[in-house]
Amino acid sequence: MSTTRRRPEDQGREDQRPAELDRGEARRGRARPPGARRQRRSGERRLYWMWHDTMVIAERGLRQTTRIPELLVFATVQSAMFVFLFRYVFGGAIHVGKGVSYVNYLMAGIFVQTVAFGAVAGTGVGLAEDLQQGLVDRFRTLPMSRMAVLLGRTLADLARNGISVIVMLLVGIAVGFRPQGGHLGWLAAIGLLLMLSFSFSWVGAAIGLAVRNPEAVQSAGLIWLFPFTFASSAFVPIATMPGWLQAFAENQPITKLVDAVRAWALGQSAGSAGWVALAWCLGVLAVSMLLAVRFYRRAATLK
Repeated sequence: MSTTRRRPEDQGREDQRPAELDRGEARRGRARPPGARRQRRSGERRLYWMWHDTMVIAERGLRQTTRIPELLVFATVQSAMFVFLFRYVFGGAIHVGKGVSYVNYLMAGIFVQTVAFGAVAGTGVGLAEDLQQGLVDRFRTLPMSRMAVLLGRTLADLARNGISVIVMLLVGIAVGFRPQGGHLGWLAAIGLLLMLSFSFSWVGAAIGLAVRNPEAVQSAGLIWLFPFTFASSAFVPIATMPGWLQAFAENQPITKLVDAVRAWALGQSAGSAGWVALAWCLGVLAVSMLLAVRFYRRAATLK
């Protein structure tokens, strides 16, 4: 009987073959390329560590809230002052239609204003302070995902804004707010508010990384929000505004957000306002995320 002797180079090639074949490929008689499994595992590791780094940064942001509770307290007090101001000072002079109390009309605007202001100012000022203190430079020297710094910060601010909304809901109930929406309506309203918070946090991140000074960031982040918030259906019906202002008020994102949240909270039909508001949030998120990542890449190199 004759035997075939394997050459040394053939022995080396056999040793380099993958030890385990993919089941589907094995049934077809083909082996997976040696680098495919390594690439997949490498991609999975990158995603895992990006998520891990994101959670670390988010936990750091939430710990700042517990160590400096004034940040959350003052933001909540400001929104509560708007509730009392409009409810008891201007409420008697503002008529929103028969069968609807002004406090029920008002609270949707308060929810949207609280989330928008808190998201833009909180994220922008926080990132500007991290830049001034050199924390961003330290993060960039660590073997961590760059996206995790921004994503972790926005997720922490998302949690803070969720707490603010709960507090505002309790304040509203204390002054006479009586929502009539069902569970699905409230879930839709809360989901839209959280989407607003997340998208506007990225707007604040882009402003904070571009302006870099905490005091200037607070002014730059809020000054453009005032006309959008007050020239909307948040506090007064659009029909009471001048004709030239009604066209702007009816077609801007804050109005769509307020109309959708108000309708769902009061058990009414939101019509197309909910989808239009969601589309606005997604568009703002896409643009602001690209800008924030671009500004972050160059922020630590600027002195």
